Amino acid sequence: MPAPALRIIVAVNAYASFGRRADVGPRVEAALVAAGHTVTARSEVNFDLLRTEVAVELVPGVDVLVVVGGDGMVSLATNLVAGTPIGLAIVPTGTGNDLARGLGIPLDDTEAAIRHLLDAIAHPPRAIDAIRVQAEGRTSWCAGVVSAGFDAVVNDRANRMRRPRGKSRYTLAMLLVLATFRPLSYRLSVDGAERTVRAMLISVANNSSIGGGMRIAPGALLDDGLLDLFIVTPLSRLGLLRVFPKVFSGTHTGLPQVELSRCRSVWIDADNVVAYGDGERIGRLPVQLDVVPGALLVHA
Repeated sequence: MPAPALRIIVAVNAYASFGRRADVGPRVEAALVAAGHTVTARSEVNFDLLRTEVAVELVPGVDVLVVVGGDGMVSLATNLVAGTPIGLAIVPTGTGNDLARGLGIPLDDTEAAIRHLLDAIAHPPRAIDAIRVQAEGRTSWCAGVVSAGFDAVVNDRANRMRRPRGKSRYTLAMLLVLATFRPLSYRLSVDGAERTVRAMLISVANNSSIGGGMRIAPGALLDDGLLDLFIVTPLSRLGLLRVFPKVFSGTHTGLPQVELSRCRSVWIDADNVVAYGDGERIGRLPVQLDVVPGALLVHA
């Protein structure tokens, strides 16, 4: 028995991977139409305009929002569909693609990703957790990782760089930031327990990786109802350079400067620090982060 036809919105970041995979959006739309689904596609280079256009299309009766792009598109979609019955599906074409990686969606193979999409939407969605974020008087959502510290500064620097194109952009950004970065003094409340800590970075993870496969919290699960709190205490520049390659393999967790713990709620404050979630700017600290179990439906 064939799967029922769905009403699907396809949102395309036309500038993902610097426009090198601009053909993927039309191919996704064509494949969905050929499979018998009702499809509305929206594609913009201007991210804010795309968000507005997609929000208008998410009316009652829409079944799935498919995003074609990277983690920025995941952020856009999460903030539109978290807490709703609309499922999220991803065709990864970005630089990082960390949520797609965490969900087991094929990367760097468009045909495989489209086949995966068609199979995934033929089945009921999976419920995963999401992070409810409160900062600067606003509430938003994050599906993957919230960063506040060295990694957030690197993310900001990488976002402003036009070269190189690809994962090496994050590595170069890290080296540039490292030249002037100093440890920060943080004030925390973790599940109601207050503490202060001096650290290079603090991240709160629902997913295991950031920055295109840096496995900062290799044991993080998307659906365990918990957040993984990742803290790196002060390191020399050379020490941080030695730790950095270990993050890609997840072998950094045994180092004395690395602290990993699980919690449900985290409040973070520090002076003059901006938080990022799923690679997008959240706002200046303080930030309140709470896990909401099953808040996001995904087809993966």
